[in-house]
Amino acid sequence: MILYLHGFRSSPQSFKAHYLGRRMQALGRADEYLCPQLPASPAAAIALAQELVHDADPAQLSIVGSSLGGFYATWLAEQLGCRAVLLNPAVKPPRDLESYVGVTTQYHSDEPFEFKHEYIAELRALSVERISDPQRYFLIAATGDEVLDWREMVAHYPGAQQTVIQGSDHGIDVFADYADAVLSFCGIDAGVQGKADH
Repeated sequence: MILYLHGFRSSPQSFKAHYLGRRMQALGRADEYLCPQLPASPAAAIALAQELVHDADPAQLSIVGSSLGGFYATWLAEQLGCRAVLLNPAVKPPRDLESYVGVTTQYHSDEPFEFKHEYIAELRALSVERISDPQRYFLIAATGDEVLDWREMVAHYPGAQQTVIQGSDHGIDVFADYADAVLSFCGIDAGVQGKADH
């Protein structure tokens, strides 16, 4: 089972979420893929994620998180003992999102939502200083990320499987090239062609 957690201001309509969902569908495993719309509150987002996977066997569960979703996925993987794939993950969102406090809009709908000041404290409560089992983590970081620093990501997941993409961007516009490697790490045979063996 895969739970996909999108990033800040993003949605299940994101390119990566969509693409992974289509791959799972093509493999006849659409019912094993969940991608909810996350609430703005980090505490509420985590509660929703926990509710969706509370019956799942951690050995059969993988959480794929993009940007802020990667931050959430890391905390959840530490709590649940499952695998996590981090796509340009936010490493220090309490610092990075301070400037977004107030009303902002969703990327895919332009719908306004409020990012409240108390959410910064909720983010702090979810911080993972050090991952406990690097083998359960797969990091994909793009050097061309215009929002977050890929070097911080690499340093935050020492010992984890890591793929550093030269160039690309925060949204990982070349994600299609890496999707099957992600599925393979999640224990799903997608006929992977060795993109993730670094």
